[in-house]
Amino acid sequence: MPASPSSSAQAARRAVAARLRELMLDAGLNGQQLAARCGWHESKTSRILNARKAPSEDDIRAWCAACGADDQVPDLIATARAVDSMYLEWRRLHRGGLTCTQKQSLDRYESTRLLRVYASNVVPGLLQTPAYATALLSGITRFKGYADDVTDAVAARVARSRFLYEGGHRFVVLLEESVLRYRIGDAAAMAGQLRHLLTVMPLPSLSLGVIPFAAERAVWPLEAFYLFDTASCTVETLTAEISVTQPRELADYAKAFSELSQMAVHGEAARHLITGAVEALA
Repeated sequence: MPASPSSSAQAARRAVAARLRELMLDAGLNGQQLAARCGWHESKTSRILNARKAPSEDDIRAWCAACGADDQVPDLIATARAVDSMYLEWRRLHRGGLTCTQKQSLDRYESTRLLRVYASNVVPGLLQTPAYATALLSGITRFKGYADDVTDAVAARVARSRFLYEGGHRFVVLLEESVLRYRIGDAAAMAGQLRHLLTVMPLPSLSLGVIPFAAERAVWPLEAFYLFDTASCTVETLTAEISVTQPRELADYAKAFSELSQMAVHGEAARHLITGAVEALA
């Protein structure tokens, strides 16, 4: 199981640090000597080597120059940029509001043949109603202090639902039963969202499962994650979106999804849990 949703990004940072250490040692330098050649304090060298500080592109150029390894600059900078893209802070993604990110996700959904979604907190955007999405995105905007573009962001998010009706896409969604009970918006918005789940369940493009509260856990509740084909996995945390691309970790998330699937109920049993959640709102 993945130890942390940020483990891929941190592992990649350590890999960059290890390559820089090798260059330093190959040049016959220690940390103090390298710092002197680069013109910075040796504590900065230590932070970079221990992956506590990500080197800037200028840092990489200076480091390689100090080690007589200018030919390594392009590859190291490309690697560092890839690491940076793995861990995207929500504040940076949403600096101008939520709409841009919602629109960008449409291209990714369109190119994905199989999307596997595990949701432990809210209904996935693909299945959200406008009222539910409005309540959710309004809360995020208020909490994070983003520019208020909720109306446009909701329209962009709800637009994802068209892929349920277009050929060539397959969606396998697992919800913890808690998702059916966490109230996002008022009772009417929540009831409408739950009824929408009942409406889309029969679609041939969608497999919807619910993991009951009473299920014996082979896998503990995890952070929400999205497996896009076999190429990448997006993990959502409070402060960041983590993009997992390492084959080993992709295999972990695929294994987790498979084992979570075995705990889920489908068909009439899932409908019963959703209906029960609707009735509880009355």
